[in-house]
Amino acid sequence: MEDDDQFSGGDKDFDGPCAGLADLVRLSDFDPRHPGRILGELRGYWDGLRRGRAIPTRADIDPRGLRGALGHAFILERIAPGAARFRLAGRHLIDLMGMEVRGMPLCSFFNPASRGRLSDVLETVFAGPQIVELTLLSEGAYARPVLPARMLLLPLRSDLGDITRALGVIVAESAIGRPPRRFDLTAEVLTPVIEGARTLAPAPGALGFGEPAPPPWRTPDPGRSPGLGRRPGRVPAGSTAGEPPTAARPALTAGETPGWPTLPASDPLAAPKPEPLPKNATLAERRARFRVIPGGS
Repeated sequence: MEDDDQFSGGDKDFDGPCAGLADLVRLSDFDPRHPGRILGELRGYWDGLRRGRAIPTRADIDPRGLRGALGHAFILERIAPGAARFRLAGRHLIDLMGMEVRGMPLCSFFNPASRGRLSDVLETVFAGPQIVELTLLSEGAYARPVLPARMLLLPLRSDLGDITRALGVIVAESAIGRPPRRFDLTAEVLTPVIEGARTLAPAPGALGFGEPAPPPWRTPDPGRSPGLGRRPGRVPAGSTAGEPPTAARPALTAGETPGWPTLPASDPLAAPKPEPLPKNATLAERRARFRVIPGGS
């Protein structure tokens, strides 16, 4: 019974109709769909591809070596800081989403509230590089039972030598129910690629695709034109160059046009001012005045 003892998973003092049989064995230990077994198989396969290197390459991946993990495995391509899309995906991922997932971003498997944290953790896989294991949970709903899952992400080098690929696996631990199923990120475990090295802690990324935050809004300067800076030769009334206006602009006088300077009377370009009509002007004189257009050409 030495061989039986090696697979023992029960209690030898079990009381019941099977008390005289061999020790109990947990069938989940031999279930090819068991999450721990699938994650362990993929991690062992990835370690075997290293062959003394820190990170294996994408060209090293051979689907025939994945065996039981093939349906749950996928390959990611980094397309932006904290963002990656599926290049290849197994059948289990299609069952979770109810559609083909190649070309879709990894964040499509997550609820909006968890996508920010996922982006920060995902970036450490490529920037560390390091190994990340995620604990996921999909809340229950109609025809959708509560679904826990686990995900493992392992960095890979591309054909160009940069770390922009990742080998991964996702395993749901119960019935999927009605797709699509999206998850919340409940926990993550970071493991260095080289034993004993330090891990890179996830840090909140910048806004958008790494763009800096916009400057705070400021009140427009009356002496500035949008996008052109300060107008040359224009200084607001009541102020000197380089100083803010200290007084309101004076009211316009008769003959001034808003926004245009008033020419002095001695200027040759200034229009002559007609003489005022006398009170006893005749009708013909008044009609003739209407034909005079000041400043016309």
